[in-house]
Amino acid sequence: MPERRRRVLLVFVDGLGVGVKDPRRNPCFATKPPFLLDLLGGRLPSLRNREVESDSALCIAADANLGVKGLPQSGTGQATLYTGVNCPRIIKQHFGPYLYSTLKPVVEEHNVFEVLQEEEPPFSVALANAFPQRFFDYLQGPRRRMVAGMYAALVSGVPFRDVTHLKRGEGISTDITAERWAQIGHPDAPVLTPYLAGKTLASVAEQYDFTLYEYFLTDKAGHEMDMEFAARTLLNVDGLLRGLYDSIDLENTLVLVTSDHGNIEEIGIKTHTRNPVPVLLFGNRAGFDHGSVISIQHIVPAIRSFLLEK
Repeated sequence: MPERRRRVLLVFVDGLGVGVKDPRRNPCFATKPPFLLDLLGGRLPSLRNREVESDSALCIAADANLGVKGLPQSGTGQATLYTGVNCPRIIKQHFGPYLYSTLKPVVEEHNVFEVLQEEEPPFSVALANAFPQRFFDYLQGPRRRMVAGMYAALVSGVPFRDVTHLKRGEGISTDITAERWAQIGHPDAPVLTPYLAGKTLASVAEQYDFTLYEYFLTDKAGHEMDMEFAARTLLNVDGLLRGLYDSIDLENTLVLVTSDHGNIEEIGIKTHTRNPVPVLLFGNRAGFDHGSVISIQHIVPAIRSFLLEK
């Protein structure tokens, strides 16, 4: 099988929108994440300045409303993001947080793992998250509720990583640091700094053509309207990205960071927002058609085209 030189790492950050440039309302501007500010030349995207480019990176804003009224939700947003299919349009509403039952066949057929594995020759794919034992216990049950990314991995035969992978540096906790694992049955789980977690994620991503990593605490912080919690989650993401940047093969790997809908960028509002979401690109951006990314529906098609280009 010929060696492919291009790789993509998709970092999903739940509930992160592009908001107003007001530190009283937007934790992104209150926190001033140091790595992202360095990466983007001292600027962060806002509703007034939706595209920011530096020598090292590009950040654009993508629509998450998808032509459907109401507030975007995680179930339909993530299903759309991971399939390139406008899922709210299919069911005529936004729905979440879990995957809407009638959208399961869409995710089964069109999800990014499945699509890339069907290419000839197939692309190698991975979910970098490591899960505690209680997640695997849940999988043995009826599995009535699953988020879109995990369901996509399950139906596409993508292995789930466990505490053994976490200990070997072959998986990254969904909370980045794994500091919660001691309270959920794994007192010997290694706790990492966000920076070291980023380095670990880089080493995982360099073994595959396409890798997905998902982080959800940003959305939780937004719902709780807790500025301190929000700042902590954003700084953890910032540290993760710095570790990634310092370790990953930037010449051949495209790192893409995005979200499913807004939330945390309006800390005084308990619900999601209709704001656009950021699409941050760094690493091997040459040949990635960012101009085609108008909404979150267009991200996976652009990734596929990028990987297929000779």
